[in-house]
Amino acid sequence: MSATPPRGAGPLARREARLAWGLLLPTLSAVALVVVLPLLAVFWISVKPVGLADLRPPAPVVNEQLRGSPEAPGDAATLRYRLRNSSQEVTIRDVTLTDAWPAGLTPVAMDPRCTLSGAVLSCDLGDWPGGHRDEVAIEVSVGAAFLDAGADPRASAPEMTGRAPNVLTSREFTGENFARVFDGREFWAVLGATLFYTVFGTFGALMVGLFAALLLNRSFRGKGILRGLYLFPYVAPVIAVAFAWLILFDPFAGSANALLIRMGVSEGAINFFGERPLALIMVTLFEVWRYFPLSFLFILARMQSIDQDMYEAADMDGASPFQKFRYLSLPQLAGILSVLFLLRFIWTFNKFDDIFLLTGGNAGTRTLTVNVYEQAFAVSNIGAGAAVAVLIFAALLVFSLLFLRYVSREEGL
Repeated sequence: MSATPPRGAGPLARREARLAWGLLLPTLSAVALVVVLPLLAVFWISVKPVGLADLRPPAPVVNEQLRGSPEAPGDAATLRYRLRNSSQEVTIRDVTLTDAWPAGLTPVAMDPRCTLSGAVLSCDLGDWPGGHRDEVAIEVSVGAAFLDAGADPRASAPEMTGRAPNVLTSREFTGENFARVFDGREFWAVLGATLFYTVFGTFGALMVGLFAALLLNRSFRGKGILRGLYLFPYVAPVIAVAFAWLILFDPFAGSANALLIRMGVSEGAINFFGERPLALIMVTLFEVWRYFPLSFLFILARMQSIDQDMYEAADMDGASPFQKFRYLSLPQLAGILSVLFLLRFIWTFNKFDDIFLLTGGNAGTRTLTVNVYEQAFAVSNIGAGAAVAVLIFAALLVFSLLFLRYVSREEGL
């Protein structure tokens, strides 16, 4: 009896595999362009001594103008090119200037570095150190053709060439970006604020979402309206709700302070978003309030798919509501709770806009994502900002691997 060939070894299976990979190629290419390439760029920049100004490579800059006010043929004027090195530090080598010579102008005194060949002006300007400024001045006599045509010497843009090293493509690497991040006095405080915001924001959103799902897992009048109200924090524009919170908890005109003072809870106004550690607690509560609807939707959908026969049997056995939740609902919700915890942890760890809108990272609310912004744009150190982003990626990668290895295995995911 002949042996059966292994599955997938036939020519038809191979053609199907090639077709499948061909259909997936556009998707894989899009993922590579959108996700992989920017990620590789961040890793590359994190080990480069690059600042915000270095993103634009050094280049010679030229400004052309005709000096003088010629009105009649034979009048004298000066064709001047004002030149500079765009970088204050990097040397540009072998700088050249090329421009189309305006018709109707006759050179009288040529710059020794320049030559006129036909209708093309060429200038060899040598090497320019950082911050270098120069000027090419050519004395000309204005002819009738130039005046009759109303010609403008700037009609043809001059071309500048030169060789300069680009810090982004050079072979110069450094570990100072990571050393600067870890040597900063506030790094561990920033890390602590990030973990507090992430852990409590994630658990809070899951717990409030679970509680809301338990409330709406029953039939009663107005259930649809209440469900829509629960979704409002998540679907509302973040800028609108952030400023609503700022107005509500304003220390001078906020309703929350006025209510607390009237009730005798507080003797004076409380700066909710300007005092440590209250500001960090407030932005964490905002995170819980804004993102619990996502957990609520997933948990409610899973609860409504649980077989009700188990609950009826538990009622016949005299089980209390807590016992039914503990021994029936919770095991059924373990899978979705694990997935939600993983997703919410990653999203909260990467959250930037909420904190930046509420506090700007002040009063102890500076997280790692806010630190990326401040290093890259406030301090103009792109390399240090990329180094912090790499640390965020590494931390989330380690957390995800540990979570998938231990937690999800126990939950059967």
